Amino acid sequence: MTDQAETLREIMRQRNSDTGDAKQTRIITIASGKGGVGKTNLSTNIALSYAALGKKVVLMDADLGLANVNVVMGVVPKYNLYHVIRRQKTMKEIIMDTEYGIQIVAGASGFAKIANLSENERQAFVEDLQDLSSADVLIIDTSAGVSNNVLAFVAAADEAIIVTTPEPTAITDAYGIIKIIATEIDNLNLGLKLIVNRVRSVTEGKKVAERVINIAAQFLNLKIDYLGYVYEDPSVQQAILKQKPFLVLDPKGKASICVRQITSRLEKIDYREGSGIGQFVKRLFGKMQ
Repeated sequence: MTDQAETLREIMRQRNSDTGDAKQTRIITIASGKGGVGKTNLSTNIALSYAALGKKVVLMDADLGLANVNVVMGVVPKYNLYHVIRRQKTMKEIIMDTEYGIQIVAGASGFAKIANLSENERQAFVEDLQDLSSADVLIIDTSAGVSNNVLAFVAAADEAIIVTTPEPTAITDAYGIIKIIATEIDNLNLGLKLIVNRVRSVTEGKKVAERVINIAAQFLNLKIDYLGYVYEDPSVQQAILKQKPFLVLDPKGKASICVRQITSRLEKIDYREGSGIGQFVKRLFGKMQ
């Protein structure tokens, strides 16, 4: 693993160490082998799904080139990570509350490498990241593809989620980023998981996942967990155009239900979609028999 990734891993692992707080923020990094697979959209809606479970959630846009979490949410940040890195603002000053019950840290568009920080800037960035340790869950939306920044955030996470679609190029690129993660990150001990986005059927999602998982097991000796699929859903495109999370625009839509199921799997809790008084009565009396 590069010096940059080692540095960021150390930065992220220092959370809570100064305060002695027993609580540990759960860090989930979301990445993809190529752009256009819906990674940022999923990151945003998974964050909202976590918030619905009562979690305090921070969504960090770690795309340091083309940051767009704020675009998906329809908010215009005044400051971003660039201002923190350059010591113009603190992390506390750039964290934005949103109407959706989560906080966001906007990406530093145009700033390419954390490795270019001076020692003073690096130490200051470490201290600023401690301001995120009060969150229950920190979701990091990385840039598409493989870069030192992406590897650094993956290495620092508790879990990394790779997003792909059924498109052949997306599948190839998903395996590509998994291979680089496996070869570049020493002592890989995080949970590596896979989401297949924009599927037309359960079977399609399963086939894509099995293909990636089997190849990774055979050639990399790496275990990948299939976290789930997200249906192709017209409400997703409508949400993008309206700059609202699809979980808000169409909470009962197919994509929204899939995201809530995925979050439930991450939390290892049962998910059951509400179905009214009739189903409640059947379940109630079924339990009593």
